[in-house]
Amino acid sequence: MSVINTEIKPFTASAYKAGKFIEVSDADVKGKWSVFFFYPADFTFVCPTELGDVADHYAEFQKMGVEIYSVSTDTHFTHKAWHDSSETIGKIEYAMIGDPSGAITRNFDNMREGAGLADRGTFIVDPQGIIQAVEVTAEGIGRNATELLRKVKAAQYVAAHPGEVCPAKWEEGSATLKPSFDLVGKI
Repeated sequence: MSVINTEIKPFTASAYKAGKFIEVSDADVKGKWSVFFFYPADFTFVCPTELGDVADHYAEFQKMGVEIYSVSTDTHFTHKAWHDSSETIGKIEYAMIGDPSGAITRNFDNMREGAGLADRGTFIVDPQGIIQAVEVTAEGIGRNATELLRKVKAAQYVAAHPGEVCPAKWEEGSATLKPSFDLVGKI
């Protein structure tokens, strides 16, 4: 069963952000665009490259009104230790949510059962708390923050322009489509 167009489930979790432990809940997500960036584990190999890539683009996400939440089944204490010991992870300014019970990971249907680890999943959530996009890759396949930015821009555009859709490779400022009877078979 797909989680696309479903509302995120209630949660409360501890996170590490900006040198502090904070609490994050589903209520914090409502009212703004959010990205939940799940990854298997701290102190691994592909994960820091992805988290660092998102960190390098965090200011761009913020300008778009988007908050980033990275999530793994590690604790918020482990996130702090990783942040303090890795140059790549040390540049992260967004919240690093600890999900040791796996509740949030399961809420997004993103748990690798038996392993106790999150799959490498990305979820774009609109201001109403509705999941608008999902990407899940195998453990060895890293994601791209530039492509994630493009997808968020497309989701925001479609939300702001009912009746329009963004075609493949759409970039901000490019032409969109207006699905209609007359367009059938013309593309």
